[in-house]
Amino acid sequence: MYAFEYLKPASVQDAVAQLAAHPEGKFLSGGHTLIPAMKLRLAGPAALVDLNGLDELRGIRRESDTLVIGALSRHREVATSDVVRDAIPVLAEMVGTIGDPAVRHRGTIGGSIANNDPSADYAAAVMALAATVVTDRRRIEAEEYFQGLFTTALEEGEIVTAVEFPLPRRMGYAKFRNPASRYALCGVCVAETAGGEVRVAVIGAGANGVFRPAEFETALMSDFSAKALEGKTVDPSDMASDIHADQDYRAHLVGVMARRAVAAAR
Repeated sequence: MYAFEYLKPASVQDAVAQLAAHPEGKFLSGGHTLIPAMKLRLAGPAALVDLNGLDELRGIRRESDTLVIGALSRHREVATSDVVRDAIPVLAEMVGTIGDPAVRHRGTIGGSIANNDPSADYAAAVMALAATVVTDRRRIEAEEYFQGLFTTALEEGEIVTAVEFPLPRRMGYAKFRNPASRYALCGVCVAETAGGEVRVAVIGAGANGVFRPAEFETALMSDFSAKALEGKTVDPSDMASDIHADQDYRAHLVGVMARRAVAAAR
């Protein structure tokens, strides 16, 4: 690990100012991606601006038909929250499958979506539920936020402060995990919004990160059932390929996980 300066801001405004003063620095949230990269010397920020002491980024609450989750909420807090379980129970269950206990006790929703790992579960929920990412500067709709592998609409020095999830009529999630790493080779979230729109979001499989298969959504708008997706598939050439699964296998998994998600939706 390279030497770095450790900074502890007193507020979000202070954090932004500290990073501006250290342009080669990084914000630190859960640290499950950044710290390992630093240990392997794959990343060497000159400074770490630690957001963990900022209570203004914490909290889980329901505001009418919207679930608001603060960016520093740990995965375990979301998974065990009575507010989340009452508002969007499938979301709580989804988050309870992230990583392992160590990851869930330390990782945060803000850090996860800011990093935008293609296998990260939260991206599927944000996209399927048409959530809004709130930052210290603006509000970003899900469709605009995710822009490719490890790429988001966040600008330099911008901090995610919360995520707003509209409550769905029903939602389902299914994923196929690598048995060793537990990362999703494919995860599919299916949701019917309060307005009746059906949205399907896929993580882990796409070559460019989270995506929505339009053919699946069209079929489910006419018939919200697993049977409606029989024979539906995605283009293998758009899928990722690695030592764990090739493009054809991931394309197959998208259909299987989508049908399971629909069957489990509630």
